[in-house]
Amino acid sequence: MTTNTHRPPRRNDPELKRRIQELIASQGGGYNPDLVADIVDNAVKLLKDVEDRGDVKLIQSAMRELRYAFRLFAPHAAKRKVTIFGSARTKPNEPEYFLAAEFARKMADAQWMVITGGGPGIMQAGHEGAGPENSFGVNIRLPWEQTANSAIAGNAKLISFKYFFTRKLTFLRQADAIALFPGGFGTLDEGYEALTLMQTGKSKLMPLVLIDPPGATYWKTWDKQVQEHLLRDKLVSPDDIHLYRIANSTDEAVRIVTRFYRNYHSMRFVRKQLVIRLKNTPSASAIEALNEDFADIIAGEKIHLTAALPDEKEDTTTLEMPRIAFEFNRRGYGRLRQMIDVLNAL
Repeated sequence: MTTNTHRPPRRNDPELKRRIQELIASQGGGYNPDLVADIVDNAVKLLKDVEDRGDVKLIQSAMRELRYAFRLFAPHAAKRKVTIFGSARTKPNEPEYFLAAEFARKMADAQWMVITGGGPGIMQAGHEGAGPENSFGVNIRLPWEQTANSAIAGNAKLISFKYFFTRKLTFLRQADAIALFPGGFGTLDEGYEALTLMQTGKSKLMPLVLIDPPGATYWKTWDKQVQEHLLRDKLVSPDDIHLYRIANSTDEAVRIVTRFYRNYHSMRFVRKQLVIRLKNTPSASAIEALNEDFADIIAGEKIHLTAALPDEKEDTTTLEMPRIAFEFNRRGYGRLRQMIDVLNAL
């Protein structure tokens, strides 16, 4: 009788965990060793849990793409970024192309970086407007389109993805704002995904602006459909409409994006409390008004001033910022978006 010496370790095997720790130590350690150990542990479990080779290749490619993307964005983490979506079919002589380039240029002038796809049309306009030093290219490999546009080709901040889902995750996770220009199925898909993630609390709230050339009605028509079908038939909440804005000029679009961060900085959940970090401390009367005006989204403890909570100590760049905290009902994200507008107006 022969013994199978290559049998994968059992789940929760202490010996496997010890070997993983030794592997991490042999690499000199690094960031988040506890989480990396869990990833390695789950990778080993694929030996028994997933038989289909294609499924394992999908996991392998997705992890490789995300690891590389996060590493590429990391040196620029401190700088705000706007993700631009729009049609790859827009021609350089069309008003939407000019508008996208102008918007990107003005955002770069406001010290923002631009993230957009690596293809032609609105994507190339965004790169041309922002310039190579302020541009990220998040490309998708398609059978008919393998190369990036001339404005981003060769740029060290160009990434090529195999999968749309890893690409979309990168677009949204790295963004502090989203701008949509007229486009086809892909543009609408990206816009709806951004709205859905904010509506459900699966991504941070950020300004989402829909930009039409003067006199054009692409987004006004889209908004009419939302109002007359989704809202009228109660398929979305009236408050969900506050998750986006429509602009007819680049100045208006830039103003919508930058004003979102006039006083508001960021937010995070700490156990039951939602903590909102600000640049300026609200007065006692402002706090009282917030509690009265937004009582519908307060699920327990009311809005109050607070210092950085113990669980926030890892966020060293925000420790000294003033903040408010309260128990949010985790449903009314459209109302929470309105609260941010009020905080910015203080």
